[in-house]
Amino acid sequence: MGEVLGVVASDILGGLRHASHHVLAAVGLVAVVVVGFLAGRPDLRHGLEDQTLTWLSARAIQRAEGGVESAPDILLAMAEPEAIQRATAANPAELNRQQAAVAYWIARRYSVAPEPVSRLVQEAWTLGQRAGLDPTLVLAVMAVESSFNPFAQSHVGAQGLMQVMTRVHHDKYAIFGGQNAAFDPVTNLRVGVQVLQDCIRRAGSVAGGLKHYVGAANLADDGGYGAKVLAEATYLRQVASGQKVAFNASLPQASVPAAVQAVAPQAASGAAPGHTLEAAEPAQNVPSAGEAAPHHAPARTAEQVALLANPLAGR
Repeated sequence: MGEVLGVVASDILGGLRHASHHVLAAVGLVAVVVVGFLAGRPDLRHGLEDQTLTWLSARAIQRAEGGVESAPDILLAMAEPEAIQRATAANPAELNRQQAAVAYWIARRYSVAPEPVSRLVQEAWTLGQRAGLDPTLVLAVMAVESSFNPFAQSHVGAQGLMQVMTRVHHDKYAIFGGQNAAFDPVTNLRVGVQVLQDCIRRAGSVAGGLKHYVGAANLADDGGYGAKVLAEATYLRQVASGQKVAFNASLPQASVPAAVQAVAPQAASGAAPGHTLEAAEPAQNVPSAGEAAPHHAPARTAEQVALLANPLAGR
């Protein structure tokens, strides 16, 4: 009798095991079919995501209103899936070899995240093709002007990555929604490239254009600004070509002519109020450990302010 019961129990367990295997296989097959169907129907997928998010948000609000306040619930109540669209970032793996090398080198040199830098590198390449400018020159201007700080501002009001004088070029920001677009990295880059292109066209050369860009068009020299930008652009071209360049490679030191220093007090009294510099002093940033000397243009003297008080000097 005991043997019979044992056989019956064994058969029952074996049947349950086989049945469970078949059920799990069927569930897996259904799951694969559903996933494949949703993959081909983004409208249904997005609708399901919206419904799920709505339900979760409603649950979080109910808990909050009931006096249950926890950080995850409050955060869930403020969920905004579209926020990713405002982020200035790109996957470095999606860049080509040259762009990826430049993005990672900049990220290490200036202690910034590679994802936003990758987006800026992409944009610099695109704008460079459209404007007929070397993208490494565009990136070098960004490096010297703001050290890739999109919220940088100089004491004369130049703002953003390219340190564009927002109040002077407010018309260029109009098509991007207004002057606050200066703090959108991509918009600031686009406006800055337009200004740089205009300066180069006006001066007739890259070196002359950089002199106009930094606001030294009427001075004997630009205090070393152009040399720093061109040196940084050379480093970036070397990196793009596969060469190894030290992350703390130095740039030429800025210089201020002695003659300018000597006559600065007299020029200050004669400066016309209300005029705007073509190019503002690059924002002053403190370099991180291991970086090269700060990449800044020389401080503007009072004589420079007076000499640059002319309509063509608007950056």
